[in-house]
Amino acid sequence: MNKKKESGYKPRLKQFFSDELRQLLVKQLGYANMYQIPEIKKIVINVGLGDAVNDPKILEIVRDDLARITGQIPVPTRAKRPISNFKIRKGMIIGLKVTLRGARMYEFFDRFVNFAAPRIRDFRGFSRDSFDGRGSYNVGLSEQTIFPEIEYDKIKKVFGMDIAIVTSAKKDGDALALLEGMGMPFERKK
Repeated sequence: MNKKKESGYKPRLKQFFSDELRQLLVKQLGYANMYQIPEIKKIVINVGLGDAVNDPKILEIVRDDLARITGQIPVPTRAKRPISNFKIRKGMIIGLKVTLRGARMYEFFDRFVNFAAPRIRDFRGFSRDSFDGRGSYNVGLSEQTIFPEIEYDKIKKVFGMDIAIVTSAKKDGDALALLEGMGMPFERKK
């Protein structure tokens, strides 16, 4: 069994959310009940691999790096229909994705916000316009080298990824307050 579960381990951000942030958000958002407060449900990391059509070895390289970043083995995504211009057949592996929940999700979010985001070149904060209207936030990264788990000298392939942070918020403003409270660096208002 997992040692973290046996010892009653609770990630730092989850502890902060349940002990402090939840009470602050009740006052800030004006909810009557503490259980109405939005929370992060899952984080989905998706990597599209169009290059894998010509070189299948790329899948192994990206799979290893993505597993190192997230702590979880990625699942392949397959083409739903053929696209002859790109030499893609139905069922061909065209990407990898990881869905994080629970403790791994909080650990990844903590590392992403506190270690990876400040390493982005010319970083001035994440855009406030990347909410989808239903409380989820999406961000795209151009390279995996910002994560501390990746050794820069051993990189065989540079790849980008899309990160979707899914919350239980009904409105984008509530999701923004939640993510800001958890330490996500957004760009300053203009």
